[in-house]
Amino acid sequence: MRHQTWGASDRYRLMVETAIETGMRWGELIALKPRHVDFLRRTITVEDTIVEVSRKHSPTGERYVAKPYPKDNEPRTFAVRQDWLDAVAAHTRLHGLGRDDLLFATLAGTPISRNTFRTRVWQPAVKASGVSFNVRMHDLRHAHASWLLAGGADLKTVMDRLGHAQIQTTQKYLHALAEADQRSIDALDRMTRRRPSS
Repeated sequence: MRHQTWGASDRYRLMVETAIETGMRWGELIALKPRHVDFLRRTITVEDTIVEVSRKHSPTGERYVAKPYPKDNEPRTFAVRQDWLDAVAAHTRLHGLGRDDLLFATLAGTPISRNTFRTRVWQPAVKASGVSFNVRMHDLRHAHASWLLAGGADLKTVMDRLGHAQIQTTQKYLHALAEADQRSIDALDRMTRRRPSS
């Protein structure tokens, strides 16, 4: 089977944009439905997650098990940008999705396998982009948090958006930003020392 890249389907592009726009976990992302998006209030509600299990360990015999209220047992609602809402509205119309259909699914309407997505879509796209280091889909969640904090969002808001149970988990992103900032200063120092005096 030929590898698919972003150009092969808009659903994968929007799926990746949604991951970085919202910071959602994989299971939350593939459980997302049009009814979770409030176009008037410009919000999204995360209230389900899908877990991939072996059929013999599944209570229903299915590979995918939908679970309400991910992680901390409470749904979370947060604001999203209008550009993303417009893209979701267009995607929903294009694919004729109902309120309870999966927003991102296979052509058969079933959940997307994480491994299949990684090997047939994500890795070929990363390779085609020319990025020289390993990038995981989960890294988009980290990028979402880091960009919000770097842009001035407060720690509690970022914690709530990501669904972290403990603020210490969110604080790790602040430490990463501080380390990156210090590395940039160190790099400037090194370049300044190399520069010949005039």
